[in-house]
This record gives sequence, C-alpha cells and structure tokens, in this order.
Amino acid sequence: MEIGDKFIEFNLNGADDKNHSVYEYADKYALCIVFTTNSCEYSKAYGQRLIKLLNKYEDDSFGIIGINSNDAEKSPEDSFENMKIISAKLGLEKINFMYLHDEDQSIAKAYGAQTNPEVFLFNSKRELVYHGAIDDNWKSSHLVTRIYLEDAIEYCLDGLEVDFPEMSAEGCPIIWK
Repeated sequence: MEIGDKFIEFNLNGADDKNHSVYEYADKYALCIVFTTNSCEYSKAYGQRLIKLLNKYEDDSFGIIGINSNDAEKSPEDSFENMKIISAKLGLEKINFMYLHDEDQSIAKAYGAQTNPEVFLFNSKRELVYHGAIDDNWKSSHLVTRIYLEDAIEYCLDGLEVDFPEMSAEGCPIIWK
C-alpha cells in the first residue's frame, strides 16, 4: 500500500470466535491495523505498548485491529487456538482490541505487510496516513526516543498531515505458506 490508498476490506475470524470487519470501526477517526503474531519477540514486546496507546486515545475515537497472518503449520505457536489464549491473557476483548486470524494470508498480501509487527494507520476517510514502525526501540519502552505511531495518531486525530508517514518496521518476517 502507498500513503493515501484506501483501506482494504476484510472479514476475518477473531480470537472471540466471531467474524469481524473494518466496518465495525466506522465511527473511529483513526484506525490502526497492526500485523502481529504470538511467536515473534518484537510483537510480544509491543503488545502492552499497543494496549496503552488504545487506552490513551480510545476516547478520542481511535481503534486498533491486530491481524495474525503467520502460517500456523510452520509456526504452531501462531495457531488460532494460541491466539485465543493470548487474547484472553491480555484481556483484548474487554478493551475492544480485536485479534483476527488471516488464515489464508490474503489480507497481509493485499496490504503488502512483510513484518511482525507492522502498522497501517488510516484516517477518518480510511486513507493510509502512516505505515511502518511503532517506535524506535522494541527492546525497552523506557529507551524509546521516537514515538512514530503515537505521533502519527495525534496528527491523524487532529486532521493534520503526518510529518513522517513511513518508517521501516523492525521485526520478524511474516511466515508465509
């Protein structure tokens, strides 16, 4: 995807055993789709940070959807059953953070996602305004000096153009079939 492109629709099974689409978030001024996984140490490190971002901006009409596109046959830790366990452990359903399964990997391919985690932030018109990394230090939230996604969320919610619309995502490659 390129900056300015419209989001790509999907209907995916969630860790709550229900089908979900991006239209459930139609009322959100900013929507972050993050490709993430159970097995990647980068994704694990960012889980709590994403939850904090959602909690910080949810009242400002911000939403997050997590999508796991890893092949569970090659990476059993990324199975749908393990997604349910992780979702329950983190309490994602209680905070309206859907964790969805892209079993056939069609959504990751359509978005051009390559890395876990990799974020795609859309404005109220559902145009891509930011793509890439969450911040500049996956190992420690205390050592972060650049909060790329948070800055992009604030600009997006204020209706402004994001200063740095693309930052390379650092993480584990998506495990393809």
